[in-house]
Amino acid sequence: MKFASFLASHAVAMGSKEAVVCGQRRITFAELDSSTNRLAQGLRAAGVGVGDRVCIYLPNGVEFVQAFLAVVKAGALAVPVNLPLSVPEITHILSDSTPSAAFICASTSDAFERASAGIGGIRSIAADGTGAQDMDGLIAANEDRLPEVPFDFDDCMIGYTSGTTGRAKGVILTQSNYAYTNGYLNGYHWGLNASDRQISTTPLAHRTGFARVMNMVLHGCTLVIMTRFDVAEAMRLVEQERITVFGMVPTVGRILLPEIEAHPEKFRSLRVMLATGEAFPVELKRRLLAALPQVRLYSFYAMTEAGAIAGLDAADQLTHPASVGRPWPGVDVKLMSVDNQQVPTGEVGEVWVRTGLPGLYSTMRGYYNRPKETAEAIHGGWVATGDMGRFDEEGYLYLVDRKKDMVLSGGYNIYSKEVEAALQEHPDVVDVAVVGVPDPMYGEAVAAYIELRPGSTVDEQAIVDHCRDRIASYKKPKHVFFLPGLPRNSTGKILKTRLRELYAQSNQARG
Repeated sequence: MKFASFLASHAVAMGSKEAVVCGQRRITFAELDSSTNRLAQGLRAAGVGVGDRVCIYLPNGVEFVQAFLAVVKAGALAVPVNLPLSVPEITHILSDSTPSAAFICASTSDAFERASAGIGGIRSIAADGTGAQDMDGLIAANEDRLPEVPFDFDDCMIGYTSGTTGRAKGVILTQSNYAYTNGYLNGYHWGLNASDRQISTTPLAHRTGFARVMNMVLHGCTLVIMTRFDVAEAMRLVEQERITVFGMVPTVGRILLPEIEAHPEKFRSLRVMLATGEAFPVELKRRLLAALPQVRLYSFYAMTEAGAIAGLDAADQLTHPASVGRPWPGVDVKLMSVDNQQVPTGEVGEVWVRTGLPGLYSTMRGYYNRPKETAEAIHGGWVATGDMGRFDEEGYLYLVDRKKDMVLSGGYNIYSKEVEAALQEHPDVVDVAVVGVPDPMYGEAVAAYIELRPGSTVDEQAIVDHCRDRIASYKKPKHVFFLPGLPRNSTGKILKTRLRELYAQSNQARG
């Protein structure tokens, strides 16, 4: 099952229907299919071959969607780059994936030039006509014909996700991965179909936003893209575009809730709201459902390496609010102890996921150019997620901790070791430990506990400023605390549980 065949079918059956809407641009399924065929031919003519990588460093827009589909039609692998990433982080992605081409625009060209300095062989393609070679020119100059790609080649993307070592790893994802998760599973659970009009409120380069692109391709529903999230604009788009499916991270729900409660009539077209990426507080669920009784609310547990794992159906949102739901059909889940033994119901273990051959259904094919890390993550088809959870007697899964010390903030994955590595570069920092702490807006926030060298006068703002050019903005510590010494056990390991206790105590003292 290839994206090209889905899109071609939509172009024949409903070619005049809007496929993607963003700002003033509206493109039909026929136009999307034709333009991406032409752009794929242009990529081939520019030297992009089957199995090559193509970077997509673009803001939300129709051009992002066109670039991705053209890359896949050409038989290459798309490498999306999230806009908030710092130049060193982008440099690592480019060095690791070695793309032969990159889609950029005026707003990303400067950072791309700095990030790619010293990395040769990357052909730049401007999505807004600002470069020597541009997307519109490639579309105009080439035939509306699908390039030939070997039938057994299925890879379509390398999605970079941070690891506990602080070095982002590229996850190889296939068209089959998306067809199973965003086609079959999303349709099965949420009833998505061609009559739906969905809105993407988050970056398309992020897993949550990109899932909406896949829903458009696989189900033939219209996708309305926000260039950036804004409360007033979201409310306007839902009403004027008659949005039926609203995808979000819970942070967006928190921000939008006052407007929903004040103007529920503007959201009357909604039938489904989808949430993933972080904890979803029960009080937020109650208020959303009270304000929009016609809406069916779904939340689900997913990750880049393992795809969609479990989901909480609309009927279970208030009966099992702390759970991430039951495993989805076709998804095997087991919980494993530290010595790789399956734990009984009620006990905590690491979540392992399997859906058949890696790359064929939900689970990734592997890490790009990292056989050691792939072997450590995949065991006989089972992907070890690094998340710790437990099952109850009814089969509901509850996440209780994260083995890899990951912080989920506003739908973004932030690994503590990555932030620690950046902070340790400061000359006045002797040692540091980063933990996730509760945050009323973003679910979790980054808190850094720092041991400074004697006599240092560094303050909290200087620590945050130090991170600015080293890690993405959303990864910077929101809370900075200075300690004369970090708490450790008898072997010298930092006790992060103690740091979380310290934060809870200080938070309680502040009221």
